[in-house]
Amino acid sequence: MFNLQELTNKVSKIAIEAGIYLKDERKNFHMEKVEEKNTHDYVSYVDKESENRLVQALSDLLPEAGFITEEGSATYEDQPYCWVIDPLDGTTNYIHDNAPYCVSIALRNHTELLVGVVYEVCRNECFSAWRGGKAFLNGEEIHVSNVKEKEKAFVVVELPYKADQYKKTALHLIDRFYGVVSGIRMNGSAATALCYVAAGRFDAWAEAFIGKWDYSAAALIIMQAGGKVTDFYGDGQFIEGHHIVASNGYLHPLFIDLLAEVPPNKM
Repeated sequence: MFNLQELTNKVSKIAIEAGIYLKDERKNFHMEKVEEKNTHDYVSYVDKESENRLVQALSDLLPEAGFITEEGSATYEDQPYCWVIDPLDGTTNYIHDNAPYCVSIALRNHTELLVGVVYEVCRNECFSAWRGGKAFLNGEEIHVSNVKEKEKAFVVVELPYKADQYKKTALHLIDRFYGVVSGIRMNGSAATALCYVAAGRFDAWAEAFIGKWDYSAAALIIMQAGGKVTDFYGDGQFIEGHHIVASNGYLHPLFIDLLAEVPPNKM
């Protein structure tokens, strides 16, 4: 078995290099270079080129690992390990020159997450963790917040692209939180928002209809920072899922209870 701490350090360098590419390309980026994969779900040559670079670098680092990638440039064929990568999380933010956006890289086996690295380009922040270790931001240990009261909670309610299927849930959460919690935000980058939970900047977060590449790396970072990650039903075996709740732990029951009040919505 390879050394997870050493591997995490190497992956961090790869993520930062990809982030530098994103930052450089943003200086000359034009909207006409954008494609629409699905309604309001965008991709550009930047996403694709960033992914190609990540796949090459990570293949050299760990040849025995397969890939789950957002843009599909590499595949997973039942290898013992698998890289889960998002070459540009927050594409809509990126194409509109808004923060945040990031590079997200996770390593997992068939049952658990092993390494997580998220590099947020706009603030030059590299979040990292490995199973059995701590969670770090630019080399300094981080921890989730200790907020317990909903009146003091600073929460993220993301609005995924599948509006027809999620609108009822989103409106319910906002209705129950607005005027009650300390603040509600939408971040536009799932991986970044999750890392902000790990660092204690947000206290809780939820989103549905997301891919493994959106949450895998940051979910491990939250857990190693002392937080909690489950699916919308409170199941901790979430790594094959697509609807995720993350929190400092104290506020987790609040989100799960509110989500349970919404009739099933084919999630």
